[in-house]
Amino acid sequence: MKKLPLIIAMTIVLSACNDDTSEQKEFIDQVKASTTPKVEPIPEITKFEHFAYSAGKLRSPFVAPKPEIIQNNLVQVKNCLHPDPNRVRQPLEKYPLDNLVMQGTIGRVGNNWALIKAADNTLYRVTVGNYIGLYHGEIKEVHDNYIELLELIPDGAGCWKERLTKLEMLEAETNGAS
Repeated sequence: MKKLPLIIAMTIVLSACNDDTSEQKEFIDQVKASTTPKVEPIPEITKFEHFAYSAGKLRSPFVAPKPEIIQNNLVQVKNCLHPDPNRVRQPLEKYPLDNLVMQGTIGRVGNNWALIKAADNTLYRVTVGNYIGLYHGEIKEVHDNYIELLELIPDGAGCWKERLTKLEMLEAETNGAS
């Protein structure tokens, strides 16, 4: 007896399942008929015009200018401070100060020489009156652990301003525990 209600329920459930998908097909056909795809036209290709390159002998815009070229081409205004354009540039003037390292000093009291190591690992000996750095840095004093420089910095209006700078010797690293 208990099996009879189960059989009736199964019959009702199975009779509800059928293969009729005509309503779904009708809906799909209706949506396809009501929508039209919009395809934009292909853009027109513009014709490329060739031109002859006539600046072959000028400086390449893709290569950075050298600092010496920039400084020599600055306009100099009369009646204001500016470096001597006829002065012969010294070897350490092609390096920025952050590429120079003071290694030590040699000499006597009153006649000290500083040992400067350049970025290419070349060691130079300089003293008071020598020039280093890109901004006409004249050495004014040589001390045991630093050099005092007087640089000429362009102000952008054709004049130059003096700036006192120090190039200090870095402390030697100690090998061992601290």
